[in-house]
Amino acid sequence: MSALLAPRPMIHAPARVATADPVRVCFMIDRLSRAGTETQLLALIRELDRTRVQPILVLLDGEDDLSRNLEPTNCPVIRLGVQKLFSGRAVTAANRLRAFWREHRPEVLQTYFLDAAYLGAPLAKMCGIRNVLRVRNNLGYWLTRKHRVMNRMLRPFVDLTLTNTDVGKEALVEGDGVPRARVVVLANGVDTARFKRFLLPDTSKRLVRIGCVANLRPVKNIDGLMRTARAALERFPQLVFEVAGDGEQRAKLTALHAELGLGERFVLRGSVSDVPGFLRGVDIAVLPSHSEGMSNALLEYMAAGRAVIATDVGANARVLDGGRCGLVVPAGDSNAMVNAIGDLLANPLRAAGYGAAARRRVGTEYSREAMTKRFETFYSDLAGR
Repeated sequence: MSALLAPRPMIHAPARVATADPVRVCFMIDRLSRAGTETQLLALIRELDRTRVQPILVLLDGEDDLSRNLEPTNCPVIRLGVQKLFSGRAVTAANRLRAFWREHRPEVLQTYFLDAAYLGAPLAKMCGIRNVLRVRNNLGYWLTRKHRVMNRMLRPFVDLTLTNTDVGKEALVEGDGVPRARVVVLANGVDTARFKRFLLPDTSKRLVRIGCVANLRPVKNIDGLMRTARAALERFPQLVFEVAGDGEQRAKLTALHAELGLGERFVLRGSVSDVPGFLRGVDIAVLPSHSEGMSNALLEYMAAGRAVIATDVGANARVLDGGRCGLVVPAGDSNAMVNAIGDLLANPLRAAGYGAAARRRVGTEYSREAMTKRFETFYSDLAGR
């Protein structure tokens, strides 16, 4: 047989690996700041795997210097310049937003806070965005009757509501009437790398520091913490209390500080940019809040390996693994808080053990990497990838 007519060996081309385009997700929020929700959003945008999720960011206002300085450099951003939702400027902004969406073609819109949801959700449905999500991580204790009515009007435009705790989900279902199947729980995460090589707390020292990271707002109960400090100092004079944070109650708390005669034993540090540095000098970290969803401060306390005392609100007890990673006390119970402080002072090894257990739990369950993977998988499933 001629060599030209001989059967040729079959050559198999390499198999082609099917790859899906990344899911295009638009995040929409009023402005950027260093508060908890905004910090979590910025971390998510930074960490998302761009081969799986392509983010874009819409700022309803965002014209102030702080918001501009915090804008991520690795995704498209638009500032709409809207300070009042019901204004002529909002109409112009809506047209700009539609053009922005036509350019970037998001498959998912994820809104934060009220005004972004009120403008973004109906407009997204008009523009054909398939999946409209709303984030609500607090328990809604502050909602007025007006906002509850507007929330009900908004519901037909929202496909799913995201929250970060099971307690938050129950509040949405029982309190707001959101169907259970339309609420998804996705937990927060903390940047554990910022808390590397922290020594465990030593509550046997001659001077023991108790720290709290909180905005100075009524719900954070810093006035209650001051009264707790007054009682605790009568029993444990080795204590110093420090609060990192600022807010609307600053003047009122300063007056209460003088009234209680706390002097240098209770320090309002104001806004602190280096939270890990603050926590490095703390032995016991307290969270005295009246209400929480999933507290970012609590996650930071745990990542730092502090001995934690937190009130039994929101997800605190669950995050602390039912008391295995810290002490949980009833909200508003100053005596219980004082007794918990005494327990940690009397048992230094137990205090250090809580810190070690808390650090391990955050590393496995509540790291930024774990949070990002949860969101990436959620978006992929949502978009049918």
